[in-house]
Amino acid sequence: MCADLVPDDLWERVAPLLPPTPERRRRYPGRLRVPDRVALAGVMYVLRTGVAWRDVPAETVGCSGVTAWRRLRDWTEAGVWPRLHGALLTELRRADLLDPDDCSVDGSHVRALKGGIMSALHPSTVPARAPSTT
Repeated sequence: MCADLVPDDLWERVAPLLPPTPERRRRYPGRLRVPDRVALAGVMYVLRTGVAWRDVPAETVGCSGVTAWRRLRDWTEAGVWPRLHGALLTELRRADLLDPDDCSVDGSHVRALKGGIMSALHPSTVPARAPSTT
């Protein structure tokens, strides 16, 4: 199942961007760490199926949903996803497959300022007072 969720070509792109695995404690080392590829498979499983983290089938994926969520949190804090995005964009540009005419930008990508930048005064939309007849 791991190979289905994380194909080799995806893993080859992601693996160099992941932070190094922390050293195990010598005394009381605890459980063995789940491999990064298995944790990424758990993340991909949630993204593809839309299930809750607690509902990830550990027997199928290879790790619990909580483990996958923790690893996702650690990778997000380490800045893995913006670096992966940049690497994929670079690869698409080199292959001449990136067409700027087919892209869109919204508030989730670029901060949208309320009201924008005012270049000129705008006429008021408030109704004007009627001229006095006296």
